[in-house]
Amino acid sequence: MGLGGGVEETKTGDEEEKPFYLNDYTIIKEGEAEILMHTKNQVFYNKTQVNNRDMSIAVLRTFISKRKEEHEALLSKRIKKVSKVSEDRASGSEPPTDSSKPNGKSNGECEEIPNNEACDTCEEPEKLQAGKGHGELKPPRVLEALSASGLRALRYACEVEGIGQVVALDNDKASVEACRRNIKFNGSVATAKVESNLADARVYMLTHPKEFDMVDLDPYGSPSVFLDSAVQSIADGGMLMCTATDMAVLCGGNGEVCYSKYGSYPLKAKYCHEMALRVLLACIESHANRYKRYIVPVLSVQMDFYVRVFVRIYTSAGAMKNTPLKLSYVYQCTGCDSFHLQALGRTVSKNTSVRYLPGFGPAVPQECSDCGKKYNMGGPIWSAPIHDQDWVTSILSDVKSMKERYPAFDRISAVLTTISEELPDVPLFVSLHSLCATLKCTSPSAVVFRSAVINAGYRISGTHVNPLGLKSDAPMDVIWDIMRCWVKKYPVKAQPPEHSGSVILAKEPVLQANFARAVASLSKAQAKKVARFLPNPERHWGPKLRAGRTITSKHASLLGPETVNGILNNNEEQGEEPEAKQ
Repeated sequence: MGLGGGVEETKTGDEEEKPFYLNDYTIIKEGEAEILMHTKNQVFYNKTQVNNRDMSIAVLRTFISKRKEEHEALLSKRIKKVSKVSEDRASGSEPPTDSSKPNGKSNGECEEIPNNEACDTCEEPEKLQAGKGHGELKPPRVLEALSASGLRALRYACEVEGIGQVVALDNDKASVEACRRNIKFNGSVATAKVESNLADARVYMLTHPKEFDMVDLDPYGSPSVFLDSAVQSIADGGMLMCTATDMAVLCGGNGEVCYSKYGSYPLKAKYCHEMALRVLLACIESHANRYKRYIVPVLSVQMDFYVRVFVRIYTSAGAMKNTPLKLSYVYQCTGCDSFHLQALGRTVSKNTSVRYLPGFGPAVPQECSDCGKKYNMGGPIWSAPIHDQDWVTSILSDVKSMKERYPAFDRISAVLTTISEELPDVPLFVSLHSLCATLKCTSPSAVVFRSAVINAGYRISGTHVNPLGLKSDAPMDVIWDIMRCWVKKYPVKAQPPEHSGSVILAKEPVLQANFARAVASLSKAQAKKVARFLPNPERHWGPKLRAGRTITSKHASLLGPETVNGILNNNEEQGEEPEAKQ
């Protein structure tokens, strides 16, 4: 499409769109997609979210690959079963009838299978081998529930091989018009694969149960109102990609609001961003459980000003019973950095039976055993692993092999590299600088502290959430013993006796720390000096103004003074007056 100053008229289906002047639009290119953006902030677009979109494309590519592998493995298993049944029938030995079954059916007969699964022994080998019926894997259908300009949906359609139909929804008429305009602008591939609908995402997902293999939720703010319908619209084994940008709420700024939206109470601590991820996962699991479904996280990321989780959703009433084992309450000391987790549930096994029981508690006394102060209690949070390391490795290798196709390659590869080295089974983390601030002592280097933990017989790693964060399976009393030994080597000034640091240092260490450098004190990425935490590529790299709001001088902190002045000057030249806030 040429960029003249003339009038263009576009049609989508039978619906005619209003004519538009190309001079009123700016072409924005990201990846292999291009969109037309109006100068008046009519439709939301944030350049910062290129990290989010690139990460989503990387995960979607791996999802399609894994989905195909899983299907081939299932198909191979079914063919083997069918072949065995055919051989038994050919040899004249019929499978024995199990008289203990209430319906009296034999193993070779077809029974009603729950969850719409196929009966393995009733498939014909010819059909399976020919790729018909259950042997055929359809391309995954994708739903972008809150599409705005449609850039994300267009990038999925243009850049991800093997993808099926992409449905882009929005409840704003201007956004749908912009999305349809951008679909046509991107040519035949986008026109064939992407469709844009004006609809309430919640209603649409509720009326299309288990129809989509992947649902993408990226709202302006909290996703909580969309989660109930989203978990119902995903097919078994499908994936939910969900973003939350209300970090002030999730990180403990408004605990009561977080509880009303997500069903968990957050804590203000150094690990608050990781806790935000775990609060969101616990909320999604809660919504899924209402429909006998459960989640399996494959990747959970905190970047820029938001958290984003990638979870697969399955249906199983039996597996759903394990949910209390994956949730925990958090006790955070108000005087020092000590925190403790208390599991919501536990199991007791006897022979082949498993009983589900409430978790033992309380996990801590009324006062902190380290400094004597009270505890704050938060949660429940998701305390099971938040990443699948096999997936993370696959995603990272895919990203590195196609680096030229990711505009934000440097950032997402750095984040994925750090995630690949995290301890997957250790919830939350401690901050080395925060430990030293409590004791008013000089900080040991991360290598020295890591070595002491490793020499004590425990594991330790970094975290992608905080450059200063350290995950370890060492209990808090071991952490404080190491710090006591450090202070013995490098004494501190005396503090008031009631100070938390004074109470901690008044106790003699039970463990004698060994600060000799350990072999594993540096991760592979650190040893190779791979960049893991990158600065923002430009100023004002963060959240942007909600679509439809009139841009004024007070928005300089979000958009930058140059951008705001340029827009205001342009409005003055056109003789436009600022509109009142809707």
